[in-house]
Amino acid sequence: MTVSSVGKITRRTLFVGAAVVAGGVAFGYYQYKKPYSNPLLDGLGKDEVTFNPYVKIGTNDRISIIAPRAEMGQGVYTTLAALVAEELDVTLERVEIEHGPASPAYFNEAAFREGAPFPQFDDGFLAESLRDVMGVVAKFAGLQLTGGSTSMADGFEKMCLAGATAREMLKTAAAARLAVPRESLTTAEGFVSDRQSGKRIAYGALALDAAKLDPPSEVTLRDRSQWKILGKPQPRRDMLRKVTGAPIFGIDVSLPDVLFGTVRMNPRPGGRMKSFDAKAALAMAGVHKAIEIDSPYGHGIGIIADNTWRAFKAAEAVEIEWERGPGPESSADVDASLEVTLNGSDSFTLRTIGDPEVVFADAPRERVLEATYQVPFLSHAAMEPMNATARIHDGTVDVWAPNQSPSLVKIVASRVTGAPEDRIAVHTTFLGGGFGRRIEPDFSDYALRLAKEADGRPVKVTWTREEDTRHGPYRPAAMGRYKAVLDSDGLPKALVGSIAAPSVVASTLGRYFPDLPSGGPDSTLLDGAYNQPYGVANYRVDGRKVDMAIPVGFWRSVGFSYNTFMHESFIDEIAQAGGNDPLELRRKLMRDYPVALSVLEKVASMSGWGTAPEPGKARGLAFALSFGTWVAQVIEIAETSGGIRIERVWCAADPGIVLDPLNFKAQMMSGIVFGLSAAVGQQITFADGVVEQSNFHDYDALRMNQCPVIEVELLENAPRLGGAGEPGTPPSMPALGNAIFALTGKRLRRLPFSEEVMFA
Repeated sequence: MTVSSVGKITRRTLFVGAAVVAGGVAFGYYQYKKPYSNPLLDGLGKDEVTFNPYVKIGTNDRISIIAPRAEMGQGVYTTLAALVAEELDVTLERVEIEHGPASPAYFNEAAFREGAPFPQFDDGFLAESLRDVMGVVAKFAGLQLTGGSTSMADGFEKMCLAGATAREMLKTAAAARLAVPRESLTTAEGFVSDRQSGKRIAYGALALDAAKLDPPSEVTLRDRSQWKILGKPQPRRDMLRKVTGAPIFGIDVSLPDVLFGTVRMNPRPGGRMKSFDAKAALAMAGVHKAIEIDSPYGHGIGIIADNTWRAFKAAEAVEIEWERGPGPESSADVDASLEVTLNGSDSFTLRTIGDPEVVFADAPRERVLEATYQVPFLSHAAMEPMNATARIHDGTVDVWAPNQSPSLVKIVASRVTGAPEDRIAVHTTFLGGGFGRRIEPDFSDYALRLAKEADGRPVKVTWTREEDTRHGPYRPAAMGRYKAVLDSDGLPKALVGSIAAPSVVASTLGRYFPDLPSGGPDSTLLDGAYNQPYGVANYRVDGRKVDMAIPVGFWRSVGFSYNTFMHESFIDEIAQAGGNDPLELRRKLMRDYPVALSVLEKVASMSGWGTAPEPGKARGLAFALSFGTWVAQVIEIAETSGGIRIERVWCAADPGIVLDPLNFKAQMMSGIVFGLSAAVGQQITFADGVVEQSNFHDYDALRMNQCPVIEVELLENAPRLGGAGEPGTPPSMPALGNAIFALTGKRLRRLPFSEEVMFA
C-alpha cells in the first residue's frame, strides 16, 4: 500500500467532479490535488513542531496525535491515534491525544464516497466513478464531521501515512546527524537507532531538524503481519477520565466570568412565536436578560442568568403566545400522511433488476405475498443534555461544544455573528452520546445568539431534557409495503417494495444550508432495502418522500434502522409462506455473495441454529449490510410470566479489517442494545400538534435487567474496511420480530412491539 493509492482520481471523475463543484473551471484538478494548509501551524507551543495535520512533536519528547473525529463513547479517540502510533513506532501510552481545531484539512472523504447511491458490493465502473466524484466533492466541501461509521474508513490511510511520513522524516534527520545511510536506521519506542553503531536518538531531539525537511514523495505502509498495535485490543485512552468524572464533556466547560442560559422554543414543529412577556422572569433573582430567538432551527426565547437552574425557572415563567405551526396535529395525521404518500404515484428508485411488473401481472393470486410495515419517529436521547458555550469578544468568536461537525458549527458562527471564519475557533469536547444528534448545530446556534447579548462574557447554554425530547430532530417515521411472487420452491421470483418517509437529506440541508436546493432522490430513504445482497431475478424498491413539517435527522444507522426492519421481516415472511427455513432461504438468495454466507454460517454455528430451542423459547434471524460491515444476528427469546424476555443475542460481523477487536465488539453490542431499545418500546407521538414524550420516564431505553447476553464474533473477509458504530443496530429489530413470530405465531409489522406484546 503506497501513498500513490491515496486520492486516486480518473480522467472521467476529474471532469465530472470539476463540473459538479467548480463549474467546470480548468484549475479544478489543481485545486483538488492541492492539500489544505496544516491547521496545527498556528497553535504550536514553544519548541514544538508539526509534520502534518495529525502529528506534533516537542523537543521535550512530548508527542501529540490529532484524532479529528468526535469521541462520543465509540472509542474512535483511541483507534485513530493507534493508526498514527503504529507507523510512528510509538506506544499509545507515550502519546497525548487531542481532537484538534476545526479545519477543512480534516474533511471526511469516506462519508461522501459511501453516500454514493450504489450497493456497497457494487464495484462496477459506474459505481466506482461516482464514488470518485463524491470524493472530489468531499475535498471541495471540506466538511469535518463524524458520522456514517466512516471514521476508520476515512482515517485509515490518511493517518497511517501521517505517522509513516513523520517517521521517515525523523530517520532522514537522524541520518544527517549520525552521518550514516538512512537504510541503516530503525525506529522503535520513540527512538531512531543505528544498527551498526548502536547509537540512538529520541524523536524530540530530532524534531526541529526533521520538521524543516520536505516530506518524502512516497511512503510504503507496513504489512499487517508487522503490526504491533493495530489488530489488537487497546486500553481506551478516554476511559480513566470518564470513570473518574474528569471535566471533559461540553456540560463541564467552565470559564471565568461565565453566564448561564437556556432556551424555550415553540413546541409545535415549524411554528413561530407571536409574542412573549418576560416581566415575571426578569424580576426573578439572578436573571439578566430574555431575548427572542428566530433561527433556522426554531423560534422562541432565550434566557441569560447567573446559574443554569435560575435560567430554567425563568424560562418557565415567560408568558408566550405560540403560532400553531405546519406540523401534524396527531400521530393519526402522521399515519395518514405516510399512507397517502405510499399510495401516490410520485416515487424514485435506485435499483431495478429484471421486470417485476410483468411477473406480478402473470402470477396467480395464491403465489403473491403482501405485507405493510410501519415505524414511528424516534428521538436520539443522548445522555448528556444539549449544550454549548459561546463567547464573542474583541472581534473573535469561540464556541465550546460537544459536536459531531466543527465545520457546521463554524459556518453557523459566521452566519450568526458575521465574523470571518479565521476569527472563529471551535473547541470540540467529548460528547456524552451523539448518535447523529450532535451533527446538528442548533445548540451552538442558540448559544451564539445569547452570547451576542452578553457584552463579551461567555454564555453556557444548557437545554432541559424536555426541550431536546420535544423538538428533535427525529429519526423519520416510515411506512413500507412489500410484495413478492413465490415460485414452486417458495423462492421469490419477483420482489417489490415501496417506502414512504420524510427525507433526512432535504430536512437537514434545509437547516444547515437554507439557501441550498435539496431536490432529487435521497438514498438514505432507501438504505437497507435497495442495497442488500439478495439475488432476486426481478426486483425493485422505490422511495416516496413525505412532505411533513417535522425536523428529521441522522439517527444511528439512519435509513437502515427502519428499512432493515421491513426488508428482513418480509424475507422471514417469504420463508414462512414458502415453507423454507429462514437461514436456508437466505443461503439460497445470497449464494453469490461469499462474505454474506460466511457471517450467516458463523452466526448459525454460534447460536445452534437448526437445533430445537428449549420449550417456551424461540429464535429469530436477520441480516444487514450497512456502513460497509456485513452482519448477521440471531436473537433468542423466552415466554415468562412477566412477558417476553430477550435472553441472548448472537452476532457475526465482517468489517474487512478489525483494527481493535475488543472495541469493535463493544460497538456492536452498543448498537444492538440501541436497536432493541427502539424495537421494544421507544416512539415519538403527537397530540394537539405537540410531542407527547418529554424525558426518560416516557422515552426509556432497555434497563440493565432487561439486557440480553450478547456474543459477538468477527470475520475479516469483506473487501473494504467497514464501520463499527452503526451496523449492530439494523438487524436487531427484525431479528427480535422474527423471534416473536417463531414463539407466538403472531407477525408484528409495526414498531414498537410493546404496542402488541408485553416484555419482561
